[in-house]
Amino acid sequence: MKPESTAESFGHSLLKVVSNVCFVFFVVAVLIFTVIAVTYKPPDPWLESSKAMDKLFSAVENATFKQDDSIVRTGEDIGLAPSLAMKEEKPVTSKTVQIEEANAANQVPTAECNPDRAINCSDPIILVLIKKFNLKVFPTINIFFYQVPVQGSKSNECDVAWRFRSKKEKSWRKYRDFRRYTIGFDLTCDYKVIGAGRWHSGKNARPLKVRKDPHVVNKTSSQANTGNINNPISTTLSAPSVLVTDEVINDAIPLPTSESTFRKGKYLYYSRGGDYCKEMNHYLWSLLCALGEAQYLNRTFVMDLSMCLSSKYTANNKDEEGKDFRYYFDFEHLKESTSIVEEEQFLKEWKKWDREHKKDRIPVRNVNDYKTSPMRLKKDKSVIIWRQFDAPEPDNYWYRVCEGRAEKFVQRPWQLIWKSKRLMNIVSAISGSLDWDFDAVHVVRGEKAQNKELWPNLDQDTSPDSILGKLTNFIHDQRKLYIATNEPDYHYFDKLRSHFKVSLLDDYKDLWGKDSEWFNETALLNKGQAVEFDGYMRVAVDTEVFYRAKTRVETFNNLTKDCKDGINTC
Repeated sequence: MKPESTAESFGHSLLKVVSNVCFVFFVVAVLIFTVIAVTYKPPDPWLESSKAMDKLFSAVENATFKQDDSIVRTGEDIGLAPSLAMKEEKPVTSKTVQIEEANAANQVPTAECNPDRAINCSDPIILVLIKKFNLKVFPTINIFFYQVPVQGSKSNECDVAWRFRSKKEKSWRKYRDFRRYTIGFDLTCDYKVIGAGRWHSGKNARPLKVRKDPHVVNKTSSQANTGNINNPISTTLSAPSVLVTDEVINDAIPLPTSESTFRKGKYLYYSRGGDYCKEMNHYLWSLLCALGEAQYLNRTFVMDLSMCLSSKYTANNKDEEGKDFRYYFDFEHLKESTSIVEEEQFLKEWKKWDREHKKDRIPVRNVNDYKTSPMRLKKDKSVIIWRQFDAPEPDNYWYRVCEGRAEKFVQRPWQLIWKSKRLMNIVSAISGSLDWDFDAVHVVRGEKAQNKELWPNLDQDTSPDSILGKLTNFIHDQRKLYIATNEPDYHYFDKLRSHFKVSLLDDYKDLWGKDSEWFNETALLNKGQAVEFDGYMRVAVDTEVFYRAKTRVETFNNLTKDCKDGINTC
């Protein structure tokens, strides 16, 4: 045999062996991949921790804001579980009431039965019967705490205050109600609850109020310099001379405790950018990016509480500056949940330090480009990292900081932002006046109904006759019906009143009128000047009341075939 032939045969054999080995490796790899694909079950973030849910909720391609004209979802809409440090109260249940009733069984009236005698409201059995009554009449709310009943305006009336939360409420805050109950006797001379008044009818059980006049506010403001962060903000009130504030809400601005503490702190400061005067959803998308970076860098965020309300929500169709963050969002929850300092106080402390310590000025890292990523700033030791947004739009939007690789490191802390408790108190007042037993329809009209190119059927589909025809398929006749709408004509829905007990937001104007708690409390934040109940507040309240209805009918899901964002966007 020739040497060349032997070498050629050996080469073929070696090539065949190598091919067989490669094929075996390929088959094994395919089998392994198949097994993994079949057996692996990715975690469902909706069933995972709040961190996983937060990641899913804020996951947006390239972290860029996408326009949406609906009310933005905030922390209470995510359904985050309470922190382990928070010991959640348990609501009153039928089982606990049965135990209380057994304990109070020996304390029923022992005197001769006289239906005309005065009711002893402090008798323990009275509160037990009221609890049983509430469990039956208000099945959609959880009641957590009752005060001892007090005498009403008549001898057979008892007023009771209690703390509650709607079962559809996803935040962990509570609200208050105080109602008047009529008490009588049954045939065996035992107490019984005959009926209950409307929302906030039990005025004798109303919690005590803290009244402040201009002199008291100025005095406490001077005391605030001692470092007590719970003191009210420094204001000079012009009118009225006496204002009422809800003692449950602590909107006080946190102040630096001392110069040395300020110097040892680490701060993240954002200058105003192109987000100012944009729509509220845009503003929040950017603010949450900034708060997320502050948490990632483990720094205190410098918070500008002065906002600019977009013309979309104003009566004069012009942007309005000088709006307070606390009108719209829960500042108390924010400051208790993360490290923040108010911008005006921060700048005063900064200038004061540099003025008094010229040889030891505050170290500052100026960042002029959003492209400087949070990861590059992680190890920066400067006391202040100052991001400045001087470029033209859209390069001066705060949310640009969270784009690209940064979105893998910076998570938007949605759980920090809750809607204003003052607005949510109005939501609870409306729901309570409807006894938490109502249905709702959301009717979108306005500019969309006028734009026939994008929404050709919306105007006709939201006409009173059309709405009435659709609602009869969802809601029983003579039910309480709340209409959440942007239709300015109050009488537009009058045709529905013969079939349903109709309520609209304007039916509750007293809740933000000049004699209301909301009016007085927001005026206190605004140096005694009245605050307008603006378009964003209206839509926020409308939306939250709608969420609490038993049956909810949507415009674009139920009333019309048009797409929410226009033709061919469904």
